[in-house]
Amino acid sequence: MANTSDISRGMIIKLDGSLYTVVEFGENKTARAAAKVWAKLKGVDNSRSIEKTWNSGDTIYPVRVERKTFQFLYKDDTGYNFMDNETFEQVALGENLVDAPQFLKDGQEVSVLINTETETPMSVELPDKIVVKVTYSEPGVKGDTATRTLKQATVETGATVNVPLFVNEGELIRINTKTGEYVERVKE
Repeated sequence: MANTSDISRGMIIKLDGSLYTVVEFGENKTARAAAKVWAKLKGVDNSRSIEKTWNSGDTIYPVRVERKTFQFLYKDDTGYNFMDNETFEQVALGENLVDAPQFLKDGQEVSVLINTETETPMSVELPDKIVVKVTYSEPGVKGDTATRTLKQATVETGATVNVPLFVNEGELIRINTKTGEYVERVKE
């Protein structure tokens, strides 16, 4: 068993029958009362985000998780299909388990978190930043650059992203998959 002093960012814990990832944590110390440990938690098997406070030294229940590299193959009626790069085993996962499904490209490598107790996939994480090709964007109007003006652009995955006016159709851009924002242009 672990206690609250073992909490770390990214750790997955079991709380009230559900699994949560620790997004942020800290400790509050007061002169009279015992120290408290707080954490912001994001649901792994549900979409809830909660804050939890424990007394210092309370028992927590971490879950052993293995991170494996999979390759995205295709999407069909059963869900998103991935292949394990080591065993070539294929698995179909629902859209609710995929971190940012709008940015998935065929052949893209992703990280799949697997619960080692039950050997079931818990979530799919894309790389923090990916390179995609702009398939459609309106041409930028020259002279509209007094402020940081953005326009809509459609990328090869079908997602719509706000990009600066100078980005044109056919160019490669880097996108942050966590926020869905444009990062930079990429030279071919």
